[in-house]
Amino acid sequence: MYLADEKRYDKINYRRCGKSGLKLPEISLGLWHNFGGVDTFENFRAILRTAFDQGVTHFDLANNYGPPPGSAEENFGVLLKKDFLPYRDELIISSKAGYLMWPGPYGEWGSRKYLIASCDQSLKRTGLEYFDIFYSHRPDPETPLEETMGALDTLVRQGKALYVGLSNYDAEQTRAALAILKDLGTPCLIHQPKYSMLVRDPEEGLLDVLEENGVGCIPFSPLAQGLLTDKYLHGIPDDSRAGKVTGFLQKDRVTPEIITQVAALNEIAKERGQSLAQMALSWLLKDPRITTVLIGASRVSQLLDSLKAVENQNFDEAELRGIEAVLAL
Repeated sequence: MYLADEKRYDKINYRRCGKSGLKLPEISLGLWHNFGGVDTFENFRAILRTAFDQGVTHFDLANNYGPPPGSAEENFGVLLKKDFLPYRDELIISSKAGYLMWPGPYGEWGSRKYLIASCDQSLKRTGLEYFDIFYSHRPDPETPLEETMGALDTLVRQGKALYVGLSNYDAEQTRAALAILKDLGTPCLIHQPKYSMLVRDPEEGLLDVLEENGVGCIPFSPLAQGLLTDKYLHGIPDDSRAGKVTGFLQKDRVTPEIITQVAALNEIAKERGQSLAQMALSWLLKDPRITTVLIGASRVSQLLDSLKAVENQNFDEAELRGIEAVLAL
């Protein structure tokens, strides 16, 4: 029987999510990879247990996470029953809908039909009565924004979600969505953009919109799917994301130019007494507009390494200039 570490809340800091009443750990765990039907149950069970023992209270899912799609939610549901049910009220569990889940015109994007049906399916797969956060996973260019936001509002009013969020919406789409949700009486809690040292798009207006509206931010792919680690400095390991057939990181992205940048960043990290992964996470957390950073992990040691990022979030001007110089190469 799993018993959580009694000192788990002494091991990590928690930040208020925008202007809401909710606090999230500075590091959250995403189940995009390594928790699906193709993965090893005991391995991801150990990762989830270790995360909670270290004070990580936020687990992030989506309907299509796996592979195969849906299997990450199913596996989480098994672990919820086996390990985490006594701790349900200590957890923030999120899921999303937006990408392809079933055939036909109602199986993806942002219609009311799809979002509500998908949430119902996700609740069944996980065995939950409600999600703490439910997201629109991506904007739909053909469905009125009012319909998509109205579906999120309905899910809250039906008791299927406590809060709602957005993911992959740009600054202007976000501004419009936030206004609709505010008028409906279900303010947006959090936004989940792709953001890392190598992907800087949120700096082009999105972070300002979130700050102005009191919305939290949780970057995904903060390590650029493993590029911002020392994993690829000497080639592509067979067990890496770029080395797997089912991985989302394609081998052609591991270019000599990227490796040159990564090697230079790795030297700066060493001077800071950090691994490259730790520095990449700390670099995001230095911005007070960031509530929490969403990491993945394929093994316990990787998780523990990333969690050490919270220990050194301060950068001096020379370090920041050096990082920007490398990223400009």
